[in-house]
Amino acid sequence: MGLFKFIKDAGAKLFGGSATAATAENLQKEVQQHGFDATKLNIQVDGEKVKLSGQAMTQEEAEKIILSLGNTFGVAEVDTAGLQVQKPAAEATMYTVVKGDTLWGIAEKHYGKGQGAKYTEIVKANSPPVKNPDMIQPGWVLRIPALQA
Repeated sequence: MGLFKFIKDAGAKLFGGSATAATAENLQKEVQQHGFDATKLNIQVDGEKVKLSGQAMTQEEAEKIILSLGNTFGVAEVDTAGLQVQKPAAEATMYTVVKGDTLWGIAEKHYGKGQGAKYTEIVKANSPPVKNPDMIQPGWVLRIPALQA
């Protein structure tokens, strides 16, 4: 898959805690807290860089795991060179939220003018970190899935 860049100061603090660097153990718990099976994953932390290896069931699951790691405070990069996907599919587009963005506007930017109502597809593709569509944060990286025909 590759190397994914994040804004290290924009992510969620683990377990509502302090602004300290994430540990491999805490990131493993974060992945599990989002409902993913972390038993087939190996997470290594080197400062602000996370190396993810092991297996994910689907492309969507892999991308959501990457986002759950990268959208954590203190993480600037997630290297997925060692991650294998059992059921590969086309990769979703990744988009970094900037100040002033709305999900409606992001949907129109990626799906076309007049397609703002498709923001619900972006919300579904980004749980985590989007819990409230009205409260996206600059610096978050979101998955923008292809629209199903």
